[in-house]
Amino acid sequence: MSREEMLALGWDTLDVLLITGDAYVDHPSFGCVLLARWLIHHGFRTGLVAQPRWDKPDDLLVMGRPRLFAGVSAGALDSLLAHYTAFRKKRHDDAYTPGGKAGARPNRACLVYANLARQAFPGLPLVLGGIEASLRRVSHYDFWTDALRRPILMDAKADLLVWGMGERGILECARRLDQGMGADGLTGIPGTAWLDKLDAEGRPAHLPAALADAPLIALPGHQRMLDEPEQLLRLTQALEQQVHRGDAWAFEPVDGRALVLAPPAAPLNTTEMDELYSLPFCREAHPVYKEPIPAAEMLRTSITSHRGCGGGCSFCSLALHQGRHISSRSSESILSEARALGQTATGRRSKGGVAISDVGGPTANMWQAHCALEEELEAESGGATGRKSRCRRSSCCFPSVCKAFVAPQRKHVELLRAVAALPEVKQVRVASGVRADLALRDPEALAAYTGEFTGGQLKVAPEHCAPSVLALMRKPPLTVFEAFLDSFVCQSRAAGREQYVVPYLMSAFPGCTDEDMYTLAHWLRQRHWNPRQTQCFIPTPGTIATAMYYCGKNEAGEDIEVARTDAARLRQHHILMPVADAAEARRKPPNTHGPEKQPVRRKR
Repeated sequence: MSREEMLALGWDTLDVLLITGDAYVDHPSFGCVLLARWLIHHGFRTGLVAQPRWDKPDDLLVMGRPRLFAGVSAGALDSLLAHYTAFRKKRHDDAYTPGGKAGARPNRACLVYANLARQAFPGLPLVLGGIEASLRRVSHYDFWTDALRRPILMDAKADLLVWGMGERGILECARRLDQGMGADGLTGIPGTAWLDKLDAEGRPAHLPAALADAPLIALPGHQRMLDEPEQLLRLTQALEQQVHRGDAWAFEPVDGRALVLAPPAAPLNTTEMDELYSLPFCREAHPVYKEPIPAAEMLRTSITSHRGCGGGCSFCSLALHQGRHISSRSSESILSEARALGQTATGRRSKGGVAISDVGGPTANMWQAHCALEEELEAESGGATGRKSRCRRSSCCFPSVCKAFVAPQRKHVELLRAVAALPEVKQVRVASGVRADLALRDPEALAAYTGEFTGGQLKVAPEHCAPSVLALMRKPPLTVFEAFLDSFVCQSRAAGREQYVVPYLMSAFPGCTDEDMYTLAHWLRQRHWNPRQTQCFIPTPGTIATAMYYCGKNEAGEDIEVARTDAARLRQHHILMPVADAAEARRKPPNTHGPEKQPVRRKR
């Protein structure tokens, strides 16, 4: 982060400079840090500028002009989501900043940092990446301005955008520029997007030869989406398919130009995942910081076992970012990291060893999950990769868990037990939560999750109970969650433990009515539950749910009710959450049920 540190490493100049909206914590859960370690591992001298001032470019100049390119990321969160609540109120904290203080990154950080980099390094190739850029790679609805915005490359004026998981894309950028290819030579890298001119036929004018014979997905143009809001939903569905099938490129006409999207980068295999997570992360914040960084404290003793999720929930950005393919680390790699955690002074919580807070990913019980159809396809092709996927489902788990989706949960339990048995480890928990419909498929694994690896509370995400809302969310029916609850209670009693499920719930989802929220409130009160994890739906860029919110239609093109105003969204939210206003609290629902009149007993 400084010239002094460069000199200590024997570097006179940088090859790559990465700019991020997060503070620098040397932990693999921080994306820019992970990519910086990856580039250094492959021989590219990389520096990091964390949370620079945005009124002038001076902070970017402390290590000099990089030789190859500058990379820009807003950080672990979209900057507007980091700054504002579901009701557009300013947040007072930021978990990725020293002291948890808000305001260390600007709104639309990718655009601001890209402008700073252009000022600091005229003519230097500029690459965007991270969650903010990835989910804004095409035209997208922006909740905070209530407008359809152009692809972020149109405003950032960058040379390339790396979308999804960036290890392959950023490394290929460095290699091509190192070979003297220049910014024009960056087009065609899998998992990237760039701008091109349109030819007379309305197609990209300078298409890389590698894409000429590949399948094409033509996306609706920006103006067409402005004229026909439903087209944003069609675009988002098409992008999901592009990510999942793995072999197609796409383009979107925008204001007389073409946004071109190469096919997605291949997911990392187990060997590559092991290599990536074995890099020498010290898991500490940079010593320049004098105050603790909340996210660093929370993640200090967590272990990432895999990435990707087969769920495909309509409100989740994973479908367009990490994808549905599960990339898993080997058990040996995870055990090695657990040992290292226990052997460090910072990792030890007591003389009995380290308490590992989580061994998981987006969904803990999807470690080593895979599609049997892909295995068959690979066998038929003699191990070749890059062929078109047979699957056309939008989710591996909706409307029910696919028979071809293999999730070896007992193996995961064996892994957790092996980690817990290490002399350096005191205990292991699964804080990232489990998928209920998957857990029900293996009672033995569910009993282990409940009896051995739940620290009093287990996170589960039913989200709602109304059938119509669950279908729009691509979530399983309520009967699945209730069966899971019954099993959880029985297993907890059998283990002699007092434990609770922490259900994540959502209000104001597109298609959710006030009556649906009263149905959910009634269901909760029947169980004497007082919800603590209720989130009002936020239309974040790039998801199917956000497109439904924008156009007021479901995936079949049918009209749905949408709570669009802050008043309507707040009304739905207050149906579940306590309200300070006594008059509001006394307001009766349209159809009052007897149990709703009873006082709600609070759970500990």
